Amino acid sequence: MRKSVPLLGAFLLAGAAAALECAEAARSRTKEATDQTQLDDLVVANRILSDQGVVDGFGHVSARHEADATRFLLARSMAPGLVTADDIMEFDLDGSALDPRGRTLYVERFIHSEIYKAHPEIKAIVHSHSPSIIPFGTTSVPLRPIYHMSSFLGAGVPIFEIREAGSLATDMLIRDPELGAALARRLGKSAVVLMRGHGDVFRAIYTEINAKLQAEALRLGEGEVNFLNADEAAKATSTNNAVLGRPWDLWKQQALARH
Repeated sequence: MRKSVPLLGAFLLAGAAAALECAEAARSRTKEATDQTQLDDLVVANRILSDQGVVDGFGHVSARHEADATRFLLARSMAPGLVTADDIMEFDLDGSALDPRGRTLYVERFIHSEIYKAHPEIKAIVHSHSPSIIPFGTTSVPLRPIYHMSSFLGAGVPIFEIREAGSLATDMLIRDPELGAALARRLGKSAVVLMRGHGDVFRAIYTEINAKLQAEALRLGEGEVNFLNADEAAKATSTNNAVLGRPWDLWKQQALARH
């Protein structure tokens, strides 16, 4: 009987080890499924932005890694509308690719790395050159929310001036961590930051739509436009945030049907 005790203990330990292995395998399968889902969603996000006219051959969208907040996912340098899951790469918060394999990287990946580094609450970033927005980054007319779907603009839309952060003779690109960090600071608590003569970051589709509507309203109203006030913008944003899956599902289905 004395010998059966350690033998029983061995069986129990073996059973526990097997259970741990099963649990670890299950977690691994769940993680792989989650990772693949995020990859697929990021591919679809590229296609949606292309279909909606927010990006063309240029621009990019990234997502913070769901399993590791110190990593983010971004495609290799290519037209967003052509991105596949095999094109998605993993980066650290210094903007370095973890497995580059000779693939060309977006020069402006530091937009993503520095914003993720400075703003842990941000889960995804879009950088676009959507044409309706450009005038608001080069004039004194502020971009303001004109309807409830763009209410997130009520937090203010700062303009990043690269001449102040870099020099008077840059190529207008955020091509190093220092410029990326300056852009992240300028973003602050806003949902969108405009880059003078360049584009915008974050919540791109409804920002583009708002810019078109605001420009048209300014033409019609000769400067007299009734924008959302601060309380309206805040309450509408809270309401819209609860149903963001609705437009995503629509755009995703449309994008998949086209490709």
